[in-house]
Amino acid sequence: MTVLPVSAPRVEPASLAAGLSAVLRRAGLSVSPERTAWLAESLRLVPPDSRDSLYRTCRTILVSARVQLPTFDAVFSAVFDGRLDPADTRGDPNAPPAVGSEARTRPTPPDSRPSAPHAVDSDRPPAPGGPTSDREGDDEEDSGPERDAVLAVASAEERLHDTAFAELSEDELTRMRRLVQNITIATPTRASRRHRPSAHSSARLDLRRTIRTAQRTGTDGTRLVYAHRRSRPRRLVLLCDVSGSMEPYTRVFLTLMQGAVVNAGAEAFVFSTRLTRLTRQLTVRDPDQALARAAATVVDWAGGTRLADSIRRFIDDYGRRGMARGAIVVILSDGWAQDDPEEVAAQMRRLRRLAHRIVWVNPRKVAAGFQPLVGGMAAALPYCDAFVSGHSYAALQDVAAAIGADRPYTAEMRRT
Repeated sequence: MTVLPVSAPRVEPASLAAGLSAVLRRAGLSVSPERTAWLAESLRLVPPDSRDSLYRTCRTILVSARVQLPTFDAVFSAVFDGRLDPADTRGDPNAPPAVGSEARTRPTPPDSRPSAPHAVDSDRPPAPGGPTSDREGDDEEDSGPERDAVLAVASAEERLHDTAFAELSEDELTRMRRLVQNITIATPTRASRRHRPSAHSSARLDLRRTIRTAQRTGTDGTRLVYAHRRSRPRRLVLLCDVSGSMEPYTRVFLTLMQGAVVNAGAEAFVFSTRLTRLTRQLTVRDPDQALARAAATVVDWAGGTRLADSIRRFIDDYGRRGMARGAIVVILSDGWAQDDPEEVAAQMRRLRRLAHRIVWVNPRKVAAGFQPLVGGMAAALPYCDAFVSGHSYAALQDVAAAIGADRPYTAEMRRT
């Protein structure tokens, strides 16, 4: 079947974007639903008037690395030169692979559990002059001006900053975890009950020290002593969802938690069908070793999500004993829970009475047309002070900023 040009009246931009993305996935390129939606929206706003403009639009949105260009060019030529119809392979698992499917650029998705410490060494980048020389040769062969324009937007590391964790390969994920280690998390300060001497008369008068000073001089030449309250950082508590729906983000989030435990003295918990405390396992400075120890401890990894029950257990076993009182509580979850939304709201209400701030990190928030309508997410959101995505390295900077902010909770909080 011959594919009509995109300018034909009966070809919808959404159908074209979905069909082309499906063929590219079969050819080995990782095209996320977000990129497919961006392409459909671009074709709707600025309909291409020629095959060349259509090619440039699709290539700019769907291609994220130079090594993907040969496969993309082969698939695009097959589709729009009439040799392949994207609708022919849509939904048919027995259909033959698309043109260019022999060149795969993404490895097989990793197992749901992080690898053991001895297996992590294979993720390290190769030494100079190693296997990467073949790829460098491909780069030299594709050094035309049009191919250079694709990567003119950002360098490889800059691209990692804005790429969603779910779209990263295994090697890119390893590099991303090293970048996440450098994120500094600091909580706002609070006034302590202890006082220290102050030279400023605007501080509180310390009657006890003033009287002691007077006793030493026999009440002659009494000197007034002032004091002010000390300040200390608020406690940070992180609860991370490690259920199956959060699998693409779990390893990066655990690396962030490991850095918070080591550098900020945070408390770390994970939950799926049950709650598990991982503070002791994440105290080691080697992030790979910490991740392996966490994986060995959690027995419900990549299971279902019992959000309300996990929050209830945290409050009953740790929160009411002081861990959550006046603390910054960060929940990293997509809110897809098996619990009754009313029960989720009840437990979030209890947590709200204890915590100083609640920050909710939902990587699904960045998806086009996202609405917090899922039962657990909709029930929990009214009790949160901040709602951020945290789906990429740049988004994790927003998470750090939300943790460091010091805005009190109000009943009129916006649900955005």
